[in-house]
Amino acid sequence: MAYRYQPVILEELARFGVFPSAETPPALVHEFINDLYRFELRRLRERLAAGEIPKADYTSHVIDLRRRYPLVSIRASLWVE
Repeated sequence: MAYRYQPVILEELARFGVFPSAETPPALVHEFINDLYRFELRRLRERLAAGEIPKADYTSHVIDLRRRYPLVSIRASLWVE
């Protein structure tokens, strides 16, 4: 099956160095981006535990991280035309 990714989705994926082909299922790409987001979230928690981030600032760091990953909030089925 061939997939036609929406241009705005392809632009956002390119920010992460992800360039899916027409044969790449959107669910697979979504899972990859979600895994990347969770990895960065775990790293952020580790920085908090190590005292690199003050507890009072942690929420703003999480919000900033979430803003860098808007695709996580969009269902993979909506990524294609």
